Amino acid sequence: MGNEAAAAAQEHSGEIIHYLAQEVAPGIVIHMQTMYMTWITMAVVFVLFLLAAKNPKMVPSGVQNVMELFIDFLNDLMEGQLGIKGRKYMAPFIITLFMFIFISNEIGMLPQVGVHWTSPTNDVNTCFALSLTVAIGAHIVGMCQKGLSHYKHYISPSPAFLPLHLLDEVVKPLTMALRLFGNILAGEILLIVLYQLAPWVVPEFWVMFSLVIGFLQAFIFTMLALTSFALAFAHH
Repeated sequence: MGNEAAAAAQEHSGEIIHYLAQEVAPGIVIHMQTMYMTWITMAVVFVLFLLAAKNPKMVPSGVQNVMELFIDFLNDLMEGQLGIKGRKYMAPFIITLFMFIFISNEIGMLPQVGVHWTSPTNDVNTCFALSLTVAIGAHIVGMCQKGLSHYKHYISPSPAFLPLHLLDEVVKPLTMALRLFGNILAGEILLIVLYQLAPWVVPEFWVMFSLVIGFLQAFIFTMLALTSFALAFAHH
C-alpha cells in the first residue's frame, strides 16, 4: 500500500493541471478541483450581480457600470439573433451563461499563490455540460414557443435533409465543448510552462493575451448558443 501511495503521489506531482480526481463510488469519479473552482466561479458571478443591483444609480459607476456594459452588449446580441421577444425571454439564461463562462475562463489566470487556481472550463466535463445544457434547452424553448412545429426545420427544404440536421444536432454540441475546452486548457498549460521557464515579464504578457482569449471564447460560445435558440423565435 505504501508503494502504491508513493507511486500515485509521484504521478500526481508530474501533472500540470490537477483535477484532484476522487472515486466516490465504483466507476464514479469526481474532479474535486473542478467542483471547487465551479463553486467559486458561481459565487463570484452572484456577488457581481448583487453588487451591481444593490443601490443602483442613474449614473452608474464601479461594478454597476461594468455589469451594465456587459448586459447592454449581450442585449444587443440577443436582439439581433432572437428579436425583441426572444431577448426578453432568454436574457436571464444567456447573460448568466456568458458571465459564468467568462469568469470561469479568467479565474485560471489568477496568480498561483498558495492556491491552485484553475478554470472550470479547462475540464472537458464542464464544457460538455454547458454545451448539452444549451442543446437540450434549445429543444425545450422551441417546444414551448412553437410546439411540434418547431421540428419542421428538420425536413426543410426537403425530407432528404433530415440526416444532415440530425448530424448537426450531435456535432454542434461536440464542437462547442471541444473548442472551449481546448483553448482554455492550452492557455493554462502554456502559462504554467512559461512561469517555469521564464518567470518574469513573458508570463505577464501571456496573461494579458489570455484574458482577451477568455472573453472571446465566452463570446463565441454565447453566439453559438444564440444560433441554437434562434430557431425557436424564427418566423416562417
